[in-house]
Amino acid sequence: MKLSAKVEYGVRAMAVLAIYYQSGPLPLREIAEQEIISLKFLEQIFPDLRRAGLVHSTRGSRGGYMLSRPPSEIRVGDIVRAVEGPITPVDCLSEINSSDCCHRKSNCLTRQVWEKLRDRINDVLDEVSLNELVEIKPVESLS
Repeated sequence: MKLSAKVEYGVRAMAVLAIYYQSGPLPLREIAEQEIISLKFLEQIFPDLRRAGLVHSTRGSRGGYMLSRPPSEIRVGDIVRAVEGPITPVDCLSEINSSDCCHRKSNCLTRQVWEKLRDRINDVLDEVSLNELVEIKPVESLS
C-alpha cells in the first residue's frame, strides 16, 4: 500500500504553511519553490484543502494561502482525507456504496484484519499534528 504523490505533497505544503503560520499568506509559488514541487500540481491539491476547511486564501499582491486554524489543531490525517478521501485498504470498507460492495460482509473471514489496518493507519495519522510534524528534527545519517 502506498500513499499518492498528491498526499505526500499536500502534507509537505501544509507543513510549510505551519512553519510560516504567524507570517501571513504564503503564495503557492513560494511553497512550490521551497519544496521543489510543481506549482501546477499544488494548484490541483489546494482546492481540496480549502474545501476541507484546512486553508483559506487571500487574493492580491500580498495574497496566498494560510492555515485556517493553528497548526496544533490540524492533524496529518485531516490532510490525507482532504486530498484522498477516506482511508480504505480494501474496497469493501469504503464509506461510499459500502452496502453494494460485497455480499460476504457478514461472514467475511478477512474483513476484521482490514478494519484493524484501516483503524491503525487512521490512528497514526490522527496522532500527529502539523505543529508536531514541523518540530520533529530529521534523523541524521549514521554514515
